[in-house]
Amino acid sequence: MSELIADPNFWYSLALKIVITVSITVAASIVVERSGPFIGALIASLPTAGGAALIILAMDHTPAFIAQSMIGSMVVDAVCAVYALTYAALAQRYGLLMSLGGAMAVWFAGALGSRLIGWTANTALVFDIAVFCITILAARRFLGDGKVKPHVDLTARDVAWRAGVVTLCVLIVTGLSSSIGSYFSGVFAFFPVAMSSFFIILHTRLGGSAAASVAAHVQAPLVGLFLSLYAVHHLAEQIGVWWSYGVGLAIGISWNGALWVWKTRRTAQA
Repeated sequence: MSELIADPNFWYSLALKIVITVSITVAASIVVERSGPFIGALIASLPTAGGAALIILAMDHTPAFIAQSMIGSMVVDAVCAVYALTYAALAQRYGLLMSLGGAMAVWFAGALGSRLIGWTANTALVFDIAVFCITILAARRFLGDGKVKPHVDLTARDVAWRAGVVTLCVLIVTGLSSSIGSYFSGVFAFFPVAMSSFFIILHTRLGGSAAASVAAHVQAPLVGLFLSLYAVHHLAEQIGVWWSYGVGLAIGISWNGALWVWKTRRTAQA
């Protein structure tokens, strides 16, 4: 480890990872906070911070490691859905600290407890289907009337603390991925740092209802994220990690695009 730290290439690589991750996450979060709940949820469900974390893993590990780490990511995608639903329910009645703290407790319990099961891609598929069937239906009561426009003006402090949190996550993923194994590397790659930052900004500026509406809308888009991760799992060793990432991203964008078309047509008909 000391030899690695003494290597200048290690620090150049780490700096590049931090720049990529912070840029993607902060840029995406700004777009979310200037959109409506539904559009914001579509963007929030895309692999922004998680995608950047996967780039980090691809720089350091083999395609086989990436393929196996996707199993942990698929499982925790469903945990993120429960996390968002928990936050949406709590934010209706409580302040930011209790709402986000309760949701985070649920995430950690689900993420750490999931390791008690010997997951495969297929069992993760069944698990995600079951969870999303429940969370999508349960989140309907928190969607709101669609009139909330979470438009906020970010300050330099907002960007600074968000960049700091993301940087910390980069350091953790980079430093621990080799020791915690592929499963937890995939799990912590999708720690909801970006989603949480959206909730913090919206809750403090516009109140719990506005933030809860975005959290409720994110359920269906997270299905697209699961499909993306499922594709990467099966393709990483077949066509290469970077090509599999491209296919996965295309699937996620296509899914969200289909949701947007459906929502637009439904609104027009109404």
